[in-house]
Amino acid sequence: METGDNLEYSIKRSDYKILIVDDVMSNVLLLRILLTKEQFQVCTASNGHQCIEQAKIEKPDLILLDVMMPDISGFETATILKRDPKTKDIPIIFLTALNSPADLVKGFQVGASDFLPKPFNKEELVIRVMHQISLVAAKRLIEKQNEELKRTIEGRDKMYSVIAHDLRSPMGSVKMVLNMLSMMVSSDTLGPELASLLIQANQQTEEVFSLLDNLLKWTKTQTGRLNVVFQDFNTDEVILGVIEIFNMVAEMKHIKIKHLETSENLKIHADIDMIKTIIRNFMSNAIKFSEKDSSIEIYVAREGDFAKISVQDHGRGISDENQNKLFKVESNYTTYGTANEEGSGLGLLLCKDFAIKNGGDLLLESKEGEGSIFSLLVPIYKE
Repeated sequence: METGDNLEYSIKRSDYKILIVDDVMSNVLLLRILLTKEQFQVCTASNGHQCIEQAKIEKPDLILLDVMMPDISGFETATILKRDPKTKDIPIIFLTALNSPADLVKGFQVGASDFLPKPFNKEELVIRVMHQISLVAAKRLIEKQNEELKRTIEGRDKMYSVIAHDLRSPMGSVKMVLNMLSMMVSSDTLGPELASLLIQANQQTEEVFSLLDNLLKWTKTQTGRLNVVFQDFNTDEVILGVIEIFNMVAEMKHIKIKHLETSENLKIHADIDMIKTIIRNFMSNAIKFSEKDSSIEIYVAREGDFAKISVQDHGRGISDENQNKLFKVESNYTTYGTANEEGSGLGLLLCKDFAIKNGGDLLLESKEGEGSIFSLLVPIYKE
């Protein structure tokens, strides 16, 4: 983006219109001549009421407004202009012989962008006018770039959504076939090498399917197309379903998932699909960062008005420095699992977003080398 002097030199003055308002015709003519020579478009008014009407019709980029006028003063005129949504953003330079601190304060209070003292000279007039026009040009450039960025982001999100949607279905079919093969065919039948390849293929399709699912949901939530549908359900209903999904994946890595049953089978008030997505991501990460022959625990506890659903692993853990990066979009933090599983860094961002949308939050306790506990706080149903 161009700034400062560079922007000023690039301004095409004939694209900008200035409204001159003064009840003294000689002043109007002088200003018209000076600004026309500077290649600006010029329109004029001889009093405050005309100024207000002209501002709506001509839509000037700048108003040079005399303070002392017979019908309504420049200060009163500016007050009216600033109250109208159609004219409130037009910068105003007051033309005045008044120079007391009280007059200057009053002018800025009613919306002045600058003052030009009478009598004025050409050089000062052009400098002050160009300063305001440069600000207008900069604002327009920023607005244009914001619109272009918005269109770019919308296009990107649409592309992500289409890609995720179109790939998710066939990848789901591949995942299902590989899962069935893993259950039906023993390693003795395939041999160690093919069995190992099947396990790797199964893991990779699970990761890709999870990524596509997260990407589709992320783009929907970012574009406002994913609504929260609140309902009341028990925590065990969600937990047992997630365990069933991940038992096979965990077994491939010789990891045992333990549901630590407590008396806290709580009824919660939330979007069940979003809660399932959060717990699935917790479980996927726990398996990813756990070593072979270890365990993962999932359990529920009451914490005030919230149910706290926790997934605990005993794997690598996360350093304090990296914990601060996990929930920040700009950090794009991700790392490899204990079996070199890849991640996108998108899952936890989606989880955080879903937790907040459901009136809850995410918590993390982790110690490097000892493991991590990811917890979801979600409101308990109140009858």
